[in-house]
Amino acid sequence: MHCPKENPVALFDSHLPAGPPAQCCPDCGGAWISSERYLNWQRAQGVDPEAEPQVTVLPSTFSLGGPAPALDNRAALCPECKHYLVRGRVSLQDAEFFVERCPNCQGYWCDGGEWPMLQTLALDRALHYIFTDTWQAQIKELDAVQRERQATVDKLGPELAAQVFDLADRLQNHPNGDFGVAYMMRRFDT
Repeated sequence: MHCPKENPVALFDSHLPAGPPAQCCPDCGGAWISSERYLNWQRAQGVDPEAEPQVTVLPSTFSLGGPAPALDNRAALCPECKHYLVRGRVSLQDAEFFVERCPNCQGYWCDGGEWPMLQTLALDRALHYIFTDTWQAQIKELDAVQRERQATVDKLGPELAAQVFDLADRLQNHPNGDFGVAYMMRRFDT
């Protein structure tokens, strides 16, 4: 089997750090994870492959800490069945990278340095999720909330913004919280 990005470099058997067995490229540092190996690893981790993962670290608040992998934008063929790999985007604060998946055999390609990023974002156990519309919609919604919170901090300052966030949480969890919100809106209705 050869590297999809550095053909004809042969891949060698290895394990990703705290991850599944993979076929790795000695030149670019990329890794091919077969569908079977990935599913076996998920099961061994106690992961339900059908469960929707919870985003624990918002990608747009996380920094890649440098440029995306050099070969990330290079089109590639599956090293197993030679179908074109499709790309799933992960947008970070300062860059983006793409995990690739074969639409035929369902294997995954991670360019060098992407696997640790996926671990940090808690996406390593749910790679399939990156390729769904649900993922893209969830990330857009979380990004909008984060931008709104940051705008509130920028306009009110950190101390008052923290009080507003606390009050909003308390009203949201109170059985008559809507009354408090209505009161606040009337106070500022001009």
